Order: sequence, then structure tokens, then C-alpha cells
Amino acid sequence: MTGFVLDLATLRPAVDRVEVESTASDVGLLQPEWREQVRGSFVVERSGEGVSVRGSVQSRAHLECARCLREFDLALAAPLVVYAERTGSTSRAEQVELERDDTMLFHDGRRLDLRETVRESLLLELPMTPLCREDCPGLCPKCGADWSQGPCDCGPA
Repeated sequence: MTGFVLDLATLRPAVDRVEVESTASDVGLLQPEWREQVRGSFVVERSGEGVSVRGSVQSRAHLECARCLREFDLALAAPLVVYAERTGSTSRAEQVELERDDTMLFHDGRRLDLRETVRESLLLELPMTPLCREDCPGLCPKCGADWSQGPCDCGPA
């Protein structure tokens, strides 16, 4: 296996536990926001040509606080559930329609590529408004002082 491209031939026929790791850029996450490895822990079940993958992926994102503008790292964990069938088991039009669903993929019988699904799962876990901590007081709107360092001389905002 290479990162999040599972080699189906190396997996046991029924159920197998898989631990994978790769660089953030390998799954399409760009630097400098994604500086750490992406790790995945999955239970892979094979039944005929069908494969189901259940587990989670983890990494850390380097973000900027929306209140105080300080940079910080945020640990992220995302669940991952994928069902895959062998290419050719349905018509091409059905395959395209099914791939639009986030949980359905197709494989060539040898490899199952999870990279795009892993990327999307982690991006969906990013907060809309990243905060270095929930009670971050932010910056003074008058002088720009960081209120986490203490009050400024401007008085109440």
C-alpha cells in the first residue's frame, strides 16, 4: 500500500485492519496549512468485488485565530465510511452518478484510491471561524492590543 491507495491484493479476503500514513500533500492538502502527516485507521471488509472501509483519519491544521490573529495548530479527526465496487459492475452513467455520493467509489480490482475522500473529510472538519481557544478575547478595536495579554488603555470598547 502506498499511503491512502489501498492494495486490495494484500488485504485478507474477509475483514482486515489497516493503519496508513502519508504526507498531507499526497492527499491534496497544501502547505503551510497542513504541516503534519495524515494518519488513517480503518477496518476493510471485502465481499466479492465489493469493499467497505470504515474508520477515521487524523491530522493537524495550522490556522489563524479569527479573534486575535495568532497562529495555532488544531488537531482534527474525521470519520470515514466508503463503499466501493469494481469498475464495470454498473454502466458508466450509473458509476458517475454513484460517485457523486460521498460514500461510493469504484476500484479497478487491484487498488482503491481513498486520497480524495480523505482530503474532503479533513477539510469538512475545519471550523468556519477558527479560534485559538473558545474564550479568546480578541483584539481591541481601537488600538489593536491583544486582550489576552491584558487590558489596554483605551477603556471599554
